Amino acid sequence: MLRKTYDWVMGFAASPRATLALGVIAFCEGLFFPIPPDVLLMPVVLGDRQRALRYAALTTVCSIAGGSCGYAVGDFLQPVGEWLLSLTGGSFESFQTWYAKWGALLIAIPIPYKITAIASGMARLNFGLFIGVSILVRGLRFSMEALLLKIYGEPIRAFVERRLALLASAAAVAIVGLVMALRFAH
Repeated sequence: MLRKTYDWVMGFAASPRATLALGVIAFCEGLFFPIPPDVLLMPVVLGDRQRALRYAALTTVCSIAGGSCGYAVGDFLQPVGEWLLSLTGGSFESFQTWYAKWGALLIAIPIPYKITAIASGMARLNFGLFIGVSILVRGLRFSMEALLLKIYGEPIRAFVERRLALLASAAAVAIVGLVMALRFAH
């Protein structure tokens, strides 16, 4: 399924609407879409390396716009979050206190952005801090990817494609490990 999805996204890169598709996928990934925009950013940059940083900026802006909507969803769904935490025996107040202290750090680590965006809204993390950290972290991430692709190009793409399942598995293990560590720390 991962390969099929990857191939589907790669088809967007060859279309005349690749830039539009990149922006839409970046926005949706910041809110609900399970596939990160990096998967489309890579072939789009390889298609026109001279515009690499422009594509990175578009991806950053659209992703943060989607994350801002996720933040609003989290803020709107705060009663649902309170109810879910009550089922686990935790209190929403302790979650908010903990998130106020560590939430900005969560935006910087490789947890899916949509999760941190919604959790930031639920915890009512300072919106300016959320946006600032998002710009810094997401902007660096997408800019570095685009710059590396601009410089090194096709060998990077070949590496990712050969090891797609391994890279996805490593990311999943890292996320599960991080969630477990956060659970035991809390």
